Amino acid sequence: MATQKSHAFASTRQPFKLGSGKTGQLYSLPALARKYPNIKRLPVSLRIVLESVLRHCDGKKVTAEHVAQLANWQPKAARTDEIPFTVARVVLQDFTGVPLLADLAAMRSTAAAMGKDPKKIEPLVPVDLVVDHSVMVDYYGKKNALDLNMKLEFLRNRERYEFMKWGMQAFDTFGVVPPGFGIVHQVNLEYLARGVHKRADGVYYPDTLVGTDSHTTMINGIGVVGWGVGGIEAEAAMLGQPVYFLTPDVVGFELKGRLREGCTATDLVLTVTEILRQHKVVGKFVEFFGEGTRTLSLPDRATIGNMAPEYGATMGFFPVDERTIEYFQGTGRTKAEIDAFEAYFKAQKLFGIPKAGEIDYSQVITLDLGTVAPSLAGPKRPQDRIELGNVSRQFVELFSKPMSDNGFNRPAELLHTRVHVTRDNVPDADERAPAEAPTPLGAPRAMVEMVANKSTLAAALAEADVVEPISVSEYSLGNGDVLIAAITSCTNTSNPSVLLAAGLLAKKAVQAGLTVKPHVKTSLAPGSRIVTEYLTETGLLPYLEKLGFAVAGYGCTTCIGNAGDLAPEINEAITRNELVAAAVLSGNRNFEARIHPNLKANFLASPPLVVAYAIAGNMMVDLMTQPVGKGKGGKDVFLGDIWPTSDEINKLLKYAMKGKAFRENYAKVATEPGKLWERIEGVTGQVYNWPTSTYIAEPPFFADFANESGAARADLTGAGGQNDAHRVSGARIMALFGDSITTDHISPAGSIKDSSPAGQWLLDHGVQKADFNSYGARRGNHEVMMRGTFANVRIKNLMLPPLESGSREEGGLTLFQQPGALQGTKQYIYDAAMKYIAAGVPTVVFAGEEYGTGSSRDWAAKGTQLLGIKAVVAKSFERIHRSNLVGMGVLPLQFKAGESWESLGLKGDELVEIVCDEQLTPQSDARLVITRADGTKDEASLTLRIDTPIEVDYFRAGGILPYVLRQLLA
Repeated sequence: MATQKSHAFASTRQPFKLGSGKTGQLYSLPALARKYPNIKRLPVSLRIVLESVLRHCDGKKVTAEHVAQLANWQPKAARTDEIPFTVARVVLQDFTGVPLLADLAAMRSTAAAMGKDPKKIEPLVPVDLVVDHSVMVDYYGKKNALDLNMKLEFLRNRERYEFMKWGMQAFDTFGVVPPGFGIVHQVNLEYLARGVHKRADGVYYPDTLVGTDSHTTMINGIGVVGWGVGGIEAEAAMLGQPVYFLTPDVVGFELKGRLREGCTATDLVLTVTEILRQHKVVGKFVEFFGEGTRTLSLPDRATIGNMAPEYGATMGFFPVDERTIEYFQGTGRTKAEIDAFEAYFKAQKLFGIPKAGEIDYSQVITLDLGTVAPSLAGPKRPQDRIELGNVSRQFVELFSKPMSDNGFNRPAELLHTRVHVTRDNVPDADERAPAEAPTPLGAPRAMVEMVANKSTLAAALAEADVVEPISVSEYSLGNGDVLIAAITSCTNTSNPSVLLAAGLLAKKAVQAGLTVKPHVKTSLAPGSRIVTEYLTETGLLPYLEKLGFAVAGYGCTTCIGNAGDLAPEINEAITRNELVAAAVLSGNRNFEARIHPNLKANFLASPPLVVAYAIAGNMMVDLMTQPVGKGKGGKDVFLGDIWPTSDEINKLLKYAMKGKAFRENYAKVATEPGKLWERIEGVTGQVYNWPTSTYIAEPPFFADFANESGAARADLTGAGGQNDAHRVSGARIMALFGDSITTDHISPAGSIKDSSPAGQWLLDHGVQKADFNSYGARRGNHEVMMRGTFANVRIKNLMLPPLESGSREEGGLTLFQQPGALQGTKQYIYDAAMKYIAAGVPTVVFAGEEYGTGSSRDWAAKGTQLLGIKAVVAKSFERIHRSNLVGMGVLPLQFKAGESWESLGLKGDELVEIVCDEQLTPQSDARLVITRADGTKDEASLTLRIDTPIEVDYFRAGGILPYVLRQLLA
């Protein structure tokens, strides 16, 4: 940090009153505004960033010019300046946190091997890892589901948890919130966020952060500037590097009026997502203001902030006001913390929701809250909002529409087909309740693999592929049937109003005699244990349980593909008959194959609508005009009969915001983590010993590390090629993709198929299919993850010829194009990649719009690099994935407007050359040279999407990780 004496703006360090006669120090934005009057009209979010730039102005990483550039921000200026933003802390979820910890461990191993002190590798800002992505919904529908699912979770993830415990003792600033507390973003809101921080020298500063989950933006609801980054960028942040980003446009989103009776925060956020997607806010800050904003509760604001990745913005920011203070009080922050928080923001003139005309925005969008209507989104993308009354009609239309129109391409005459399904050997008892202990399936299976992957007796007691049996032996399935109904995900399970609404609807439904169809897999996965407390205290939990919505886990479950499996006969009926079955979830992501590989239609909905659709059982039931179901005496029950009023919800909200309950709950993080966590034992020492494991392996990113500051950039051209950072020569095309290729497509979450390259590798290493676990759980092993790259069952490589039906083949396949006996053969992308690498041939991927949307998966970029792909050329990129590609030394390039690989007539058998300028000037023109199979050539101009000077440095160093390690060891 800069000392006061050396600080270019030392005079801005000033005292402020904390209350009770105490004072603190801050770097004053009002004082800086005397030199730069423009600050008074800056968006609030930019002023918080400016404070960080001002406070860290040391003349080296952060200069006086940086301060001046941001202080003089103009709403409609060209964006060429980069901001060095130093965050207060970093937050991780366990799927992305484990590979990050593995990289840190590998850095320590590299340092030790070079004779350096491994303690030089240490997070320089606090890092919190919340274990929330590992629990799966194997058991559901009964009160003991939570306990049984957690036992399975610990059996599946013991190696990862042992590794985390090593990290806790090895690093001074690395903490872990154990499994069973909640979703990272809700824990962040309720517990980790402290409002303001205090340096040892008495200087106060606002809470800011980056996180390794794209939905880190949920924290924007309480006035915290922060967003999701890839794991590689988060590592740099926690190791003292500023987060560099282009000065953004800031879109002002003015809210007017109030929500109508019957509308929920979910309906609002789906509307906001649809509007902002249409306005193309990718890479921009969105800041909410206006009188309507003041009417929104803090959880409603957090719900909107959460879905910033879905509407494409870097952030969806809400300034601090009285509602924020109320939330801090209701969630148990201390009086001293709250007083300092309020005093600081008022002293900086950052307190309060701006009114229209007070701030200069790049663009202003207005929404009257009174126009918001009950809605769902789907069936494939979160921005595709459908008003509730149109859902049935939309499903019918999409059933037979072509894939290119977001349809399912099924013959219209098959829409109402129903398939008879029979289960054999079903006991008479209600089998939604699992046995008290899982029953073994036979031979012991390798679940606990830390010791040379040997099978253990403990593993035999874990039934990894549990599916709750349904309560009838014969039933039918048809298109549109709801097979998964899940109250899940950070978006809604932090919001008491929608959770209480779900409980009230369940109560009215049970009292009316309604039930859930037996084949619907129901689950409730709250974002926090506090949710269970207030649902219990209000008497609503028993009604949710009666409908099958028992607590199944505290974490991110269905929304990330951890829904668990469906019954075998259901899977078989779907695949054999090509049924278009559905999931309804209160999540934020509904991309193809994410929720369950066999469910093609996935709809986002508010928690009460999730319960309603579980009862209705089919997406073709029009809940606005048709009964939800038949109740007592065969009476038709309509949605209006069971929908709760806002008065009913508001009367119960007091149970959800009790400071004492929050303090008591989170005190247990340190003092009472639970027996399952206490039994986990990690190795000790400053350097990890890398035991044999199929979960954790030393990553290869530092294998050839050289400590020289001018170490050459890794060869881009393959063996024997030119060693130029600005050229890719003699490359083959690995894939031709269409629009909206997500990080789910590139680096899948969820289950691992036994026939896939990753599945085959696990089988070869003694892991039986039932113990594969998920890709997410195995992110600490590069051998699994590189084989999973481009392995999604729904990805379509358009260089493969169409099938006889006219549709495109799905799965991670390519046509191998290297001359020889195998030329033109269809292979898994991983297998082809290994052959290209062995032959010293680089490869390139071409894609359409919005390449890399979705979760901020570092493995989508790491896997791309390990497969030997040197460049990705797309029509547009999602912000985080583009940054991650650069951070792994892969060139991102963008087609000029109106151009595409289709307009170039690419087939996949061409040779590719890419030439950038020698300086790799950010966003400069690059040349694409295509040599066709007949020897003819074509050229096109591309834009180099290395966006900032620091990214040039990262790329030339071989990536951000070697760059940071070299600095730390210098």
